Amino acid sequence: MQDDARIERLIGLAERLVAALEEDIAALEAGRPAHLRTADPEIQRLTALYGREAQGFDARLAQNAPGPLRSRFLETTKRFREVLQRHTRLLTRVKNASEGMIRAIAEEVNRLHAPTRTYGPRPGASPQSSGAMVFNSVV
Repeated sequence: MQDDARIERLIGLAERLVAALEEDIAALEAGRPAHLRTADPEIQRLTALYGREAQGFDARLAQNAPGPLRSRFLETTKRFREVLQRHTRLLTRVKNASEGMIRAIAEEVNRLHAPTRTYGPRPGASPQSSGAMVFNSVV
């Protein structure tokens, strides 16, 4: 019976994490990454608790569990993996898009501040000082 209670506890934790991940997926799809629920300390504590429970879990416990409990455990685990993979894909897409935008902005700023190069004997524009010595009170 203690093993069944442990499986029930693991199922309950997984279901709560699935709900949080699904809320994150909805926020990411709506374009609101600031509303991620997994950043909440309560969800992070829940994740750590699930990790500890899952780490000490032996697959033989699930094999020896009663049929309905075992099938519920397997279904919850399958759903948890699917939602976690989808969440990971969306986070990766958002990260790549935001890094791409930052890189494009930085390249445009560098292009705008780059001196123009000419083929004549003298450069077309003189390089400008960054003014760092003025701001550091050296001059």
